[in-house]
Amino acid sequence: MTRSAERHVLQFCHGYDGPFLDCARQYASLFAGTGYRVTTVFLTGAADSEVAAGCASDEVLFMEYSSKAIRGLKLGAIGDLRKIAASRNFSLCIAHRFKPIYIALLGTSLPVIGVHHAFGDYQRGTRKLFANIFRKRLSLLGVSDAVRDDMRHCLPKWPAARIQTLYNRIDVQTLQDSQVSVREARETLGLAMDAWVVGNVGRLHPDKDQATLLHGFAAALPGLPANSQLVILGAGRLEQDLKALARELGIGDRVLFLGQVPEARRYFRAFDVFALSSDHEPFGMVLLEAMAAGVPLLATACGGAKEVVEGVGILFPLGDAEHLAQGLQHLAAMDEQQRHQCVELMLDRLRERFSDRTVRDAFWRLPHVTELAPRG
Repeated sequence: MTRSAERHVLQFCHGYDGPFLDCARQYASLFAGTGYRVTTVFLTGAADSEVAAGCASDEVLFMEYSSKAIRGLKLGAIGDLRKIAASRNFSLCIAHRFKPIYIALLGTSLPVIGVHHAFGDYQRGTRKLFANIFRKRLSLLGVSDAVRDDMRHCLPKWPAARIQTLYNRIDVQTLQDSQVSVREARETLGLAMDAWVVGNVGRLHPDKDQATLLHGFAAALPGLPANSQLVILGAGRLEQDLKALARELGIGDRVLFLGQVPEARRYFRAFDVFALSSDHEPFGMVLLEAMAAGVPLLATACGGAKEVVEGVGILFPLGDAEHLAQGLQHLAAMDEQQRHQCVELMLDRLRERFSDRTVRDAFWRLPHVTELAPRG
Protein backbone atom coordinates (compact mmCIF):
# COMPACT_ATOMS: atom_id res chain seq x y z
CA MET A 1 0.00 0.00 0.00
CA THR A 2 1.37 3.42 -0.91
CA ARG A 3 1.26 6.24 1.60
CA SER A 4 -1.20 8.15 -0.58
CA ALA A 5 -3.72 5.31 -0.28
CA GLU A 6 -3.47 5.05 3.49
CA ARG A 7 -5.92 6.89 5.71
CA HIS A 8 -4.39 9.66 7.77
CA VAL A 9 -5.39 11.89 10.66
CA LEU A 10 -3.88 15.36 10.98
CA GLN A 11 -3.33 16.53 14.55
CA PHE A 12 -2.47 20.23 14.76
CA CYS A 13 -1.12 21.60 18.04
CA HIS A 14 -0.20 25.13 19.07
CA GLY A 15 2.94 23.95 20.90
CA TYR A 16 4.35 21.28 23.16
CA ASP A 17 4.99 23.28 26.33
CA GLY A 18 3.54 22.27 29.70
CA PRO A 19 0.80 19.63 29.43
CA PHE A 20 0.32 19.95 25.67
CA LEU A 21 2.87 17.33 24.66
CA ASP A 22 0.91 14.75 26.61
CA CYS A 23 -2.31 16.06 25.07
CA ALA A 24 -0.81 15.30 21.66
CA ARG A 25 0.02 11.78 22.86
CA GLN A 26 -3.48 11.33 24.25
CA TYR A 27 -5.20 12.20 20.97
CA ALA A 28 -2.76 10.29 18.75
CA SER A 29 -3.29 7.18 20.86
CA LEU A 30 -7.03 7.30 20.10
CA PHE A 31 -6.20 5.94 16.64
CA ALA A 32 -3.99 3.03 17.69
CA GLY A 33 -5.12 -0.11 15.90
CA THR A 34 -7.73 1.69 13.76
CA GLY A 35 -5.82 1.66 10.47
CA TYR A 36 -5.18 5.41 10.55
CA ARG A 37 -1.73 6.96 10.49
CA VAL A 38 -1.41 10.06 12.65
CA THR A 39 0.61 13.09 11.54
CA THR A 40 1.11 15.55 14.40
CA VAL A 41 2.10 19.10 13.48
CA PHE A 42 3.33 21.69 16.00
CA LEU A 43 2.74 25.31 15.06
CA THR A 44 5.35 26.74 17.49
CA GLY A 45 8.46 25.34 19.15
CA ALA A 46 11.80 24.20 17.76
CA ALA A 47 12.12 20.75 16.22
CA ASP A 48 12.91 18.31 19.01
CA SER A 49 13.48 14.55 18.67
CA GLU A 50 12.37 13.86 22.26
CA VAL A 51 9.10 15.69 21.63
CA ALA A 52 8.61 13.70 18.43
CA ALA A 53 9.22 10.45 20.31
CA GLY A 54 6.68 11.40 22.99
CA CYS A 55 3.75 12.03 20.62
CA ALA A 56 2.69 8.42 19.90
CA SER A 57 2.39 9.55 16.27
CA ASP A 58 3.48 8.00 12.98
CA GLU A 59 4.93 11.31 11.83
CA VAL A 60 5.75 14.58 13.61
CA LEU A 61 6.34 17.89 11.82
CA PHE A 62 7.50 21.19 13.32
CA MET A 63 6.49 24.47 11.67
CA GLU A 64 8.74 26.38 14.11
CA TYR A 65 6.78 29.62 14.03
CA SER A 66 7.43 32.20 16.73
CA SER A 67 4.54 33.58 18.77
CA LYS A 68 5.04 36.93 17.01
CA ALA A 69 4.79 35.33 13.57
CA ILE A 70 1.34 33.88 14.22
CA ARG A 71 -0.35 37.11 15.23
CA GLY A 72 -2.79 38.63 12.80
CA LEU A 73 -3.92 36.71 9.73
CA LYS A 74 -1.36 33.87 10.00
CA LEU A 75 -1.10 33.60 6.21
CA GLY A 76 2.26 31.81 6.27
CA ALA A 77 1.02 29.11 8.61
CA ILE A 78 -2.18 28.73 6.61
CA GLY A 79 -0.15 28.21 3.43
CA ASP A 80 2.19 25.72 5.09
CA LEU A 81 -0.66 23.67 6.50
CA ARG A 82 -2.40 23.69 3.12
CA LYS A 83 0.71 22.03 1.60
CA ILE A 84 0.83 19.40 4.34
CA ALA A 85 -2.88 18.64 3.96
CA ALA A 86 -2.50 18.22 0.19
CA SER A 87 0.36 15.74 0.55
CA ARG A 88 -1.51 12.95 2.36
CA ASN A 89 -4.91 11.30 2.33
CA PHE A 90 -6.22 12.96 5.50
CA SER A 91 -9.71 12.07 6.71
CA LEU A 92 -9.99 14.72 9.41
CA CYS A 93 -8.05 17.21 11.51
CA ILE A 94 -7.91 17.42 15.30
CA ALA A 95 -6.80 20.92 16.30
CA HIS A 96 -5.97 22.01 19.84
CA ARG A 97 -6.83 25.59 20.94
CA PHE A 98 -8.26 28.37 18.85
CA LYS A 99 -5.33 29.47 16.64
CA PRO A 100 -4.73 25.97 15.24
CA ILE A 101 -8.49 25.59 14.72
CA TYR A 102 -8.55 28.89 12.80
CA ILE A 103 -5.55 27.89 10.64
CA ALA A 104 -6.90 24.38 10.01
CA LEU A 105 -10.28 25.64 8.81
CA LEU A 106 -8.73 28.24 6.49
CA GLY A 107 -5.83 26.05 5.33
CA THR A 108 -7.67 22.80 4.65
CA SER A 109 -11.05 21.53 3.52
CA LEU A 110 -11.04 18.82 6.19
CA PRO A 111 -13.62 18.26 8.90
CA VAL A 112 -12.05 19.76 12.03
CA ILE A 113 -12.51 18.61 15.62
CA GLY A 114 -11.50 21.55 17.79
CA VAL A 115 -10.28 20.67 21.29
CA HIS A 116 -10.53 23.38 23.92
CA HIS A 117 -8.51 23.31 27.13
CA ALA A 118 -9.67 26.58 28.72
CA PHE A 119 -12.72 28.68 29.50
CA GLY A 120 -13.83 31.69 27.49
CA ASP A 121 -12.45 30.73 24.07
CA TYR A 122 -15.69 31.81 22.33
CA GLN A 123 -16.58 34.86 24.37
CA ARG A 124 -15.21 37.24 21.71
CA GLY A 125 -17.70 38.21 19.03
CA THR A 126 -15.17 37.63 16.22
CA ARG A 127 -14.56 34.07 17.36
CA LYS A 128 -18.28 33.35 17.64
CA LEU A 129 -18.72 34.63 14.10
CA PHE A 130 -15.83 32.54 12.82
CA ALA A 131 -17.15 29.38 14.50
CA ASN A 132 -20.63 29.97 13.10
CA ILE A 133 -19.28 30.47 9.57
CA PHE A 134 -17.54 27.09 9.72
CA ARG A 135 -20.08 25.22 11.85
CA LYS A 136 -20.83 22.62 9.15
CA ARG A 137 -17.18 21.55 9.13
CA LEU A 138 -16.30 22.19 12.78
CA SER A 139 -17.19 20.22 15.89
CA LEU A 140 -15.91 21.01 19.36
CA LEU A 141 -14.64 19.09 22.37
CA GLY A 142 -14.08 20.43 25.88
CA VAL A 143 -11.69 18.73 28.28
CA SER A 144 -14.42 18.75 30.94
CA ASP A 145 -18.18 19.22 31.14
CA ALA A 146 -17.46 22.66 32.59
CA VAL A 147 -15.51 23.71 29.47
CA ARG A 148 -18.13 22.08 27.22
CA ASP A 149 -20.94 23.98 28.94
CA ASP A 150 -19.02 27.25 28.65
CA MET A 151 -18.78 26.74 24.87
CA ARG A 152 -22.44 25.78 24.58
CA HIS A 153 -23.34 28.98 26.44
CA CYS A 154 -21.22 31.06 24.05
CA LEU A 155 -22.57 29.28 20.93
CA PRO A 156 -26.27 28.85 21.77
CA LYS A 157 -27.35 28.19 18.16
CA TRP A 158 -25.11 25.15 17.85
CA PRO A 159 -26.65 21.69 18.26
CA ALA A 160 -25.54 20.35 21.63
CA ALA A 161 -24.34 17.15 19.95
CA ARG A 162 -21.60 19.11 18.14
CA ILE A 163 -20.09 20.41 21.39
CA GLN A 164 -19.13 17.44 23.56
CA THR A 165 -16.78 16.45 26.39
CA LEU A 166 -13.72 14.27 26.03
CA TYR A 167 -11.78 14.11 29.26
CA ASN A 168 -8.05 14.37 29.55
CA ARG A 169 -6.65 11.01 30.53
CA ILE A 170 -3.57 9.06 31.48
CA ASP A 171 -1.95 5.72 30.81
CA VAL A 172 -2.44 4.67 34.44
CA GLN A 173 0.16 1.89 34.56
CA THR A 174 2.84 3.83 32.69
CA LEU A 175 2.40 6.84 34.97
CA GLN A 176 2.51 4.71 38.12
CA ASP A 177 5.65 2.97 36.87
CA SER A 178 7.31 6.38 36.44
CA GLN A 179 6.40 7.57 39.95
CA VAL A 180 9.23 6.96 42.41
CA SER A 181 8.86 5.68 45.97
CA VAL A 182 7.97 7.89 48.93
CA ARG A 183 11.57 7.79 50.15
CA GLU A 184 13.13 8.65 46.78
CA ALA A 185 10.57 11.39 46.15
CA ARG A 186 11.20 13.00 49.53
CA GLU A 187 14.94 12.74 49.16
CA THR A 188 14.76 14.38 45.73
CA LEU A 189 12.56 17.21 47.02
CA GLY A 190 14.51 17.61 50.27
CA LEU A 191 11.64 16.60 52.57
CA ALA A 192 11.92 14.74 55.87
CA MET A 193 10.54 11.21 56.02
CA ASP A 194 8.62 11.97 59.23
CA ALA A 195 6.91 15.13 57.92
CA TRP A 196 3.17 15.23 57.12
CA VAL A 197 3.18 16.90 53.71
CA VAL A 198 0.46 18.84 51.89
CA GLY A 199 1.47 19.13 48.24
CA ASN A 200 0.47 21.66 45.58
CA VAL A 201 1.75 21.78 42.00
CA GLY A 202 1.04 24.69 39.66
CA ARG A 203 2.07 28.10 38.44
CA LEU A 204 2.26 30.82 41.07
CA HIS A 205 -0.52 32.75 39.39
CA PRO A 206 -3.84 34.28 40.54
CA ASP A 207 -5.76 31.52 38.73
CA LYS A 208 -4.20 28.93 41.05
CA ASP A 209 -5.22 30.87 44.20
CA GLN A 210 -2.39 29.60 46.40
CA ALA A 211 -3.19 32.53 48.73
CA THR A 212 -6.33 30.68 49.89
CA LEU A 213 -4.24 27.54 50.29
CA LEU A 214 -1.82 29.40 52.58
CA HIS A 215 -4.68 30.84 54.65
CA GLY A 216 -6.32 27.42 54.90
CA PHE A 217 -3.10 25.66 55.88
CA ALA A 218 -2.41 28.26 58.57
CA ALA A 219 -5.94 27.84 59.97
CA ALA A 220 -5.66 24.04 59.90
CA LEU A 221 -2.26 23.76 61.63
CA PRO A 222 -3.58 23.43 65.21
CA GLY A 223 -5.44 20.30 64.10
CA LEU A 224 -2.67 18.82 61.93
CA PRO A 225 0.27 16.60 62.91
CA ALA A 226 3.05 18.52 64.66
CA ASN A 227 5.46 18.03 61.77
CA SER A 228 3.17 19.32 59.00
CA GLN A 229 4.51 21.14 55.95
CA LEU A 230 2.99 22.75 52.87
CA VAL A 231 5.12 22.15 49.77
CA ILE A 232 4.44 24.15 46.60
CA LEU A 233 6.04 23.14 43.29
CA GLY A 234 5.91 25.76 40.58
CA ALA A 235 7.15 29.18 39.55
CA GLY A 236 5.43 32.42 38.65
CA ARG A 237 5.00 36.11 39.20
CA LEU A 238 3.35 35.76 42.61
CA GLU A 239 6.29 34.00 44.24
CA GLN A 240 7.46 36.91 46.38
CA ASP A 241 3.88 37.90 47.30
CA LEU A 242 3.07 34.37 48.42
CA LYS A 243 6.27 34.06 50.43
CA ALA A 244 5.44 37.37 52.13
CA LEU A 245 1.92 36.14 52.90
CA ALA A 246 3.32 32.95 54.45
CA ARG A 247 5.52 35.04 56.73
CA GLU A 248 2.59 37.31 57.64
CA LEU A 249 0.52 34.26 58.58
CA GLY A 250 3.33 33.00 60.81
CA ILE A 251 3.88 29.86 58.72
CA GLY A 252 7.00 30.89 56.79
CA ASP A 253 8.97 28.02 58.34
CA ARG A 254 6.23 25.51 57.44
CA VAL A 255 5.91 26.36 53.73
CA LEU A 256 8.47 25.31 51.14
CA PHE A 257 8.49 26.92 47.68
CA LEU A 258 10.50 24.50 45.56
CA GLY A 259 10.16 26.31 42.22
CA GLN A 260 9.81 24.55 38.88
CA VAL A 261 10.55 20.84 39.31
CA PRO A 262 11.10 18.93 36.04
CA GLU A 263 8.77 15.93 35.70
CA ALA A 264 7.05 16.84 38.96
CA ARG A 265 4.47 14.07 38.49
CA ARG A 266 7.20 11.51 39.28
CA TYR A 267 7.41 12.79 42.87
CA PHE A 268 3.75 12.91 43.94
CA ARG A 269 4.22 10.03 46.39
CA ALA A 270 6.14 12.51 48.56
CA PHE A 271 2.77 14.00 49.55
CA ASP A 272 0.31 12.84 52.21
CA VAL A 273 -2.40 15.05 50.71
CA PHE A 274 -2.67 16.89 47.39
CA ALA A 275 -4.49 20.24 47.55
CA LEU A 276 -5.67 22.18 44.49
CA SER A 277 -7.06 25.64 45.25
CA SER A 278 -7.45 26.80 41.63
CA ASP A 279 -10.05 29.29 40.45
CA HIS A 280 -12.13 27.40 37.84
CA GLU A 281 -9.50 24.92 36.70
CA PRO A 282 -10.59 23.71 33.22
CA PHE A 283 -9.58 20.18 34.13
CA GLY A 284 -6.52 19.61 36.35
CA MET A 285 -4.16 16.89 35.08
CA VAL A 286 -2.29 17.15 38.39
CA LEU A 287 -5.34 15.62 40.06
CA LEU A 288 -5.04 12.49 37.92
CA GLU A 289 -1.31 12.33 38.67
CA ALA A 290 -2.00 12.54 42.41
CA MET A 291 -4.70 9.85 42.14
CA ALA A 292 -2.31 7.52 40.34
CA ALA A 293 0.19 8.05 43.17
CA GLY A 294 -2.45 7.16 45.76
CA VAL A 295 -2.52 10.62 47.33
CA PRO A 296 -5.87 11.80 48.82
CA LEU A 297 -7.34 14.90 47.17
CA LEU A 298 -8.68 18.22 48.35
CA ALA A 299 -9.87 20.62 45.63
CA THR A 300 -12.14 23.55 44.85
CA ALA A 301 -15.71 22.62 43.93
CA CYS A 302 -15.68 24.43 40.59
CA GLY A 303 -14.56 24.01 37.00
CA GLY A 304 -13.36 20.63 35.82
CA ALA A 305 -11.78 19.77 39.18
CA LYS A 306 -15.19 18.99 40.66
CA GLU A 307 -15.79 16.37 37.97
CA VAL A 308 -12.51 14.64 38.83
CA VAL A 309 -12.71 14.76 42.64
CA GLU A 310 -16.40 14.50 43.52
CA GLY A 311 -17.08 11.22 45.31
CA VAL A 312 -13.41 10.25 45.74
CA GLY A 313 -11.96 13.29 47.55
CA ILE A 314 -12.95 16.42 49.44
CA LEU A 315 -14.30 19.54 47.74
CA PHE A 316 -14.46 23.03 49.24
CA PRO A 317 -15.99 26.28 47.93
CA LEU A 318 -13.70 28.50 45.86
CA GLY A 319 -11.73 30.89 48.07
CA ASP A 320 -13.07 29.35 51.30
CA ALA A 321 -10.01 28.96 53.52
CA GLU A 322 -12.08 27.77 56.49
CA HIS A 323 -13.54 24.79 54.64
CA LEU A 324 -10.14 24.08 53.09
CA ALA A 325 -8.71 23.92 56.63
CA GLN A 326 -11.46 21.55 57.74
CA GLY A 327 -10.73 19.32 54.76
CA LEU A 328 -7.02 19.15 55.64
CA GLN A 329 -7.85 18.24 59.22
CA HIS A 330 -10.27 15.55 58.08
CA LEU A 331 -7.67 13.97 55.79
CA ALA A 332 -5.01 14.14 58.52
CA ALA A 333 -7.31 12.18 60.84
CA MET A 334 -7.79 9.25 58.43
CA ASP A 335 -6.54 5.88 59.65
CA GLU A 336 -4.77 3.36 57.41
CA GLN A 337 -7.97 1.52 56.50
CA GLN A 338 -9.73 4.75 55.48
CA ARG A 339 -6.73 5.83 53.46
CA HIS A 340 -6.63 2.45 51.70
CA GLN A 341 -10.32 2.74 50.85
CA CYS A 342 -9.71 6.26 49.51
CA VAL A 343 -6.88 5.01 47.29
CA GLU A 344 -9.07 2.21 45.89
CA LEU A 345 -11.86 4.68 45.10
CA MET A 346 -9.42 6.94 43.25
CA LEU A 347 -7.96 4.11 41.20
CA ASP A 348 -11.44 2.92 40.26
CA ARG A 349 -12.30 6.47 39.15
CA LEU A 350 -9.15 6.66 37.05
CA ARG A 351 -9.90 3.41 35.26
CA GLU A 352 -13.62 4.11 34.80
CA ARG A 353 -13.40 7.70 33.60
CA PHE A 354 -9.86 8.94 32.92
CA SER A 355 -7.87 6.05 31.47
CA ASP A 356 -6.65 5.92 27.87
CA ARG A 357 -8.84 2.88 27.16
CA THR A 358 -12.05 4.37 28.57
CA VAL A 359 -11.66 7.69 26.77
CA ARG A 360 -10.73 5.99 23.49
CA ASP A 361 -14.02 4.10 23.61
CA ALA A 362 -15.88 7.34 24.41
CA PHE A 363 -14.20 9.14 21.49
CA TRP A 364 -15.33 6.60 18.92
CA ARG A 365 -18.89 6.83 20.22
CA LEU A 366 -19.08 10.62 19.67
CA PRO A 367 -21.65 11.37 16.95
CA HIS A 368 -19.45 13.75 15.00
CA VAL A 369 -16.55 11.26 15.04
CA THR A 370 -18.62 8.42 13.59
CA GLU A 371 -19.91 10.86 10.96
CA LEU A 372 -16.53 12.31 10.05
CA ALA A 373 -14.29 9.30 10.27
CA PRO A 374 -16.17 6.03 9.76
CA ARG A 375 -13.96 3.04 10.40
CA GLY A 376 -15.41 0.82 7.79
